[in-house]
Amino acid sequence: MGEATAKLNYLRMSAFKVRMVAAIIKGRPVAEAIGILDATPRRASKPLKKLLKSAVANASENHDLDADTLVVKNIQVDEGPTLKRWMPRAMGRATPIRKRTSKITIVVAEKE
Repeated sequence: MGEATAKLNYLRMSAFKVRMVAAIIKGRPVAEAIGILDATPRRASKPLKKLLKSAVANASENHDLDADTLVVKNIQVDEGPTLKRWMPRAMGRATPIRKRTSKITIVVAEKE
């Protein structure tokens, strides 16, 4: 049984928000997962769909796997580095702004 992966680093989106969408498609067949991502209104669905298609392309081109029999075996969403910025506030103060990033790894494998 073969499997293929695809990775996306430094996505400018919080890992918490990406995990909400990633949990929906984990363990599903690829065609069904792409349909779910098309119908999901969250902003994280677009980069996840692109990454899933990349994993399927890796599976068929590099590992000679049949794209019709693939399932989403695992999705791992980790926090990437946080960009630290400052917002000026009243009376000369400043408050921090944390622009979070995430790292995503998708593993697709043939149906068991």
